[in-house]
Amino acid sequence: MTPGVADRFAIARALREIGQRVALAPDSYQRARAYERAARVLENLEDDLALLIEERRLTALPGIGSGLSAVIAELYQTRRSDLLDRLRQSTPSGVLELRRIPGLTPARIESLHRELGIETVDDLRKAADTGRLRAIAGFGPRTEAKIKEALTRASSPSTLVLLHEALGLTDRLAAHLRASTAVAAAEVAGSVRRGAETHAELELVAASHDPDAVIEDFLRFPLIATVLARVGGECRAALADGLPVILHVCAPADLPQALHHRTGSARHLARLARLREASGRDVEASTRVASEGEIYRELGLPLIPPELREDEGEVDAALNGSRFDDLLEMNDIRGMVHCHTVYSDGGDSIEEMARAAEAMGALYLTITDHSQSAHYARGLSVDRLRAQWDEIARVQERVGIRLLRGTECDILEDGALDYPDAVLEELDVIIASVHARHRMDEAQMTRRIQGAMAHPAFKIWGHARGRLILSRPPFACRMEEILDGMAVARAAIEVNGDPRRLDVEPRFIRAARERGIPLVVSTDAHSVAALGNVRTGVLTARRGWARRGEVLNTLGADAFKAAVRP
Repeated sequence: MTPGVADRFAIARALREIGQRVALAPDSYQRARAYERAARVLENLEDDLALLIEERRLTALPGIGSGLSAVIAELYQTRRSDLLDRLRQSTPSGVLELRRIPGLTPARIESLHRELGIETVDDLRKAADTGRLRAIAGFGPRTEAKIKEALTRASSPSTLVLLHEALGLTDRLAAHLRASTAVAAAEVAGSVRRGAETHAELELVAASHDPDAVIEDFLRFPLIATVLARVGGECRAALADGLPVILHVCAPADLPQALHHRTGSARHLARLARLREASGRDVEASTRVASEGEIYRELGLPLIPPELREDEGEVDAALNGSRFDDLLEMNDIRGMVHCHTVYSDGGDSIEEMARAAEAMGALYLTITDHSQSAHYARGLSVDRLRAQWDEIARVQERVGIRLLRGTECDILEDGALDYPDAVLEELDVIIASVHARHRMDEAQMTRRIQGAMAHPAFKIWGHARGRLILSRPPFACRMEEILDGMAVARAAIEVNGDPRRLDVEPRFIRAARERGIPLVVSTDAHSVAALGNVRTGVLTARRGWARRGEVLNTLGADAFKAAVRP
């Protein structure tokens, strides 16, 4: 490992491993998250890392204190870390694999190791297959079945990455290409440009008169590990984790057509081809175009934005006169909604969150920590909630951004909300969410949510179906029936920007819009860095065809508060 850009990513990987190993110890959640946040900071660092270390200015970076600064400097200067060495010695390497199995908490992993000597996923699979897990307290037949199911999913070959990971990688790849003197332009294409939830590969298009030079520069990107294929102006490579990356190089005049062809889903492109055939045109456009918009205009259509190019009704809507020029955009969002702090399971203080949101241009921030029944997330008792209100008032005097006091209030098993009415009435914002008992049957869960909806304080339904992408399916409920009730109750539905959730899905965003149900695009931020979730939230809202006038946090602070106040 040599000094320079490559070091940032190598050090970030080491920090992330430290965090994963630290997380195996009891009561280490916040410390583990600090290493993960530091890894992200380094991955996105634009300053000279060597200079920051030399001038001892690492602590000026967000979330990096003196302890983390020392670890980063040691990794940079010596290519190793005493802390990481000690953690590796004390923790079997296979334990990190066990941590990735859904449902295996650090405490359960410790029990497995202590009682059965399990150190690897293979050990766990053998124990599950032979019924030995049931001998451990807390591991009954139901838990054993869940572990077997998780092991089956884990053994399926997959290099899927979540949207935020794909965006981070393609942003860096595009920037790397644009720095090449041989590149006239470089753009992200494929499923990432469409804002899809998960990605099996990354795709980019570059415009150049010298494809060989562009591909050589592309292969110098520090995370590329293997060249899989290289033919003419196309190169297929793989990152260190096996994720494929495809680069298409075209002549500058061909960029609009190439970008369009490499962006739309196969079904969307096939639908356009059928339109061309029906109109008597060639299947492929016969002449070069100046923009993607021109490709659609040739077919008598308005420009269809990349996020909509899935053949889910967008072409028919365009043929029937719909235009998409008022889709929600990032700069339409005026308030950061659904934000957690150190009062519950967040990693940063109220003031740190407020200053970061203000620096991003937000006009207001909702402080919505977990409610009292969320013991796993240090949910706030009524007394702690009132103490938080006092701190919000103090911080408000020191910042320009408007702070709204709120809660992410648990929807309890019987549909009740998790605070007394007298407390709910004093809040500005209530996001009502299901956090427990996800395995209720469809009828029970539907009644549970309908019960919460009947409460006058039910104004925003948080991460509606409770899914965690790639690890937990959505819970069962009758969504159409619930949405019908929400339209009557005049409540809003959250488009959760946490890339592990992105809940609700685009099809239900469209269903909500058809009923006139307003939307709230949230960050579900548990740290300053996670305020960036607004980007994935906006992309998901756009995939659901959300217009700016349908999203409540495009309003100013007073209007938003009036729209959602209990």
